[in-house]
Amino acid sequence: MNAMKNRVQLIGNVGNEPEIKILESGTKLAHLTIATNERYTNDKGEKVEQTEWHRVTAWGKTAEIIEKYVVKGKEVAIDGKLTHRSYDDKNGEKRYITEVVVNEILLLSK
Repeated sequence: MNAMKNRVQLIGNVGNEPEIKILESGTKLAHLTIATNERYTNDKGEKVEQTEWHRVTAWGKTAEIIEKYVVKGKEVAIDGKLTHRSYDDKNGEKRYITEVVVNEILLLSK
């Protein structure tokens, strides 16, 4: 059960071209967004589609796979963990980020 304490699985479409960075250590870092859609019928009988956007980060070999094969619009499945961090912006205001750090990625569309 320990492996299930902080686990996120998403299937969705990539919302932007992945941003790839190479750190001083040579490690690659990839940032991208994934859109997931939920469809349901509300209590008025209307069909509703709701889109959620998820910030996704990948490191190392996974970032290299994303750099090579992932483009905007591609459908992917990811498995990872949810993380939270904060930083002070250029105006000194505290900003908070929630993101999914990828352990595994599966390319679903051609």
